Amino acid sequence: MARKLQSPQIRRPMPSAKLGEWDGSATRMFEPAPEVKAWMLSTFIEEGAPLYNEDHKHLSNADFEVLWASRGFERQGRFVLGTTEEVAFRAGGWQKERQEFQMQQWFGRIPHYLITLDGAFAREADDADWCALVEHELYHIGQKTEFGAPAFKRDGQPKLYMRGHDVEEFVGIVRRYGTGHPGGKLASLVSAANTQPTVSRYRMAQACGTCLLKAA
Repeated sequence: MARKLQSPQIRRPMPSAKLGEWDGSATRMFEPAPEVKAWMLSTFIEEGAPLYNEDHKHLSNADFEVLWASRGFERQGRFVLGTTEEVAFRAGGWQKERQEFQMQQWFGRIPHYLITLDGAFAREADDADWCALVEHELYHIGQKTEFGAPAFKRDGQPKLYMRGHDVEEFVGIVRRYGTGHPGGKLASLVSAANTQPTVSRYRMAQACGTCLLKAA
């Protein structure tokens, strides 16, 4: 049973009962989740939110939507619980029109970014795991910089892009939620970083000079 956040202001949204009736067939069910987007804004993004994170402030007016999936999927030996993508249709003709039609059916428009979340995980996860997943996906929509400062369009809106991981996880997630399971890869990475290096800086320079220059 998922643990509940103490504050009623940040009560988590849940997928519909219909989505929970998925029978495990090859075709997963999906449904738009405007309530999750509203919860993200009121919980993490809007100034004064209960779990406000300044790292996400550029998303206050961002054009993104959220989708529930009945279940996650496996990729490269890992079970995927959430994805973030820049919406782009790499097809033409009816295939492109069919994809655009689906977006219109779900959201009434074609958003720039789409976050998809595992509905089954949402029902079972505790609050910390759920918040970490949501914030992880939000971190993927980053704000571009120019000359070291946040970049904006002519209309004053932030310039956004698909952001990769800081290491294996976002620094902001580790700062807020820790390194996760003690036996996980991220915890192992932190542990290794706190021990004496087994390879000298000189030998690393021979292997990859670019990395050494960036670390200098």
